[in-house]
Amino acid sequence: MNKRIFSIGLALMLGAAYSLTAFSQVKPETLVKQRQAAMILQGKYWGPLGGMAQGKVPYDATVVARNAGFLEALSKMPWDGFAPSTKDVKSAALPAVFTDTAKFKEAQDRLQSEVSKLVAVSKGGAEAAVKAQLVATGKTCGGCHETFREKQ
Repeated sequence: MNKRIFSIGLALMLGAAYSLTAFSQVKPETLVKQRQAAMILQGKYWGPLGGMAQGKVPYDATVVARNAGFLEALSKMPWDGFAPSTKDVKSAALPAVFTDTAKFKEAQDRLQSEVSKLVAVSKGGAEAAVKAQLVATGKTCGGCHETFREKQ
């Protein structure tokens, strides 16, 4: 009796593990949509900050601190969506994303580093320091787009 219950339990566990593996494999199209969504949100929260850096939007330390915090989380999100399985899905990603992976990873790390610096500087509230870091962060974003994204 115990062997039979054990066998049934083992079969159920193996079946559940197999089905979880199947469900965890995300379609390449879904990965592309997820990475694009993260990038769109980055643009949303970057927009006012870029405007402040250029003097087109009045400086607001509260908005800087809030948006920098959001950007810090968002700067970590899109990268797993650039899986090799997505290279043939229509998007603005250039082939270099998948062929020059070391340089692409370096660009990701640089963005995360610059955004972290922005968060730190925004806590101090010194407008000149914040604007300088906004410029540095913006250059990092633009540099990645120049190399790894189709011209829009």
